[in-house]
Amino acid sequence: MTKAILLDIEGTTTPIDFVHRTLFPYARARVAGYVSENFASLRSEIAELAAEAELDESYTKAFDKASANSVIEYLQHLIDADRKSTPLKFIQGLIWERGYAAGELVGEVFPDVPTAFERWKAAGKLIAIYSSGSVLAQKLIFSHTADGDLSRHIDHYFDTNIGHKREAESYHRIAGELELPPGEILFISDIAQELAAAANAGMQVLLSVRPGNSPVAESDFETIDSLDRVAV
Repeated sequence: MTKAILLDIEGTTTPIDFVHRTLFPYARARVAGYVSENFASLRSEIAELAAEAELDESYTKAFDKASANSVIEYLQHLIDADRKSTPLKFIQGLIWERGYAAGELVGEVFPDVPTAFERWKAAGKLIAIYSSGSVLAQKLIFSHTADGDLSRHIDHYFDTNIGHKREAESYHRIAGELELPPGEILFISDIAQELAAAANAGMQVLLSVRPGNSPVAESDFETIDSLDRVAV
């Protein structure tokens, strides 16, 4: 019996275009100003970026953690590479928080998401989110949609602080946080490698096929094109 539904965001609840054509450019255009203004308060994230840059073979410039310009250049490099970097995602979330508060950003979800959330909660299911975006960024998307505040339906949020999405151990940790056996959790994502990791941890899985998603090579995963198709 399914007791919890664990959802990816990009390509599952939210169009990929919204992330890549709205959120990412918004953060990139403002990252220099934000880092310059808040440099002292970002020391922990900058230390993480320094460790990441040291191992980053794709980045040929020297990283100077004492230089705001150096930090900004590396963050822009990570954004352009669509890197799943935890400190980058944290800083992006802080920038987006300002955008949502100013009314410059509105969270976008597929039309079937609000009704699916209502149906699942009425059936007594837990709803959780697992995304490479920070927990703050996740909460912002769902609390500022054109359909209102959908965050009231969501019980738990997970980001890469719990582990990377293509590693089975991450899903074991999530099951522990939800206090459920993995087999009672359904994970839905548009990325086959993530589904494979979740399945290896013992979770039920469904492959999300949405407009704008990258084509998926033939796989053994059951596919859905709407959350309305998820039986509870």
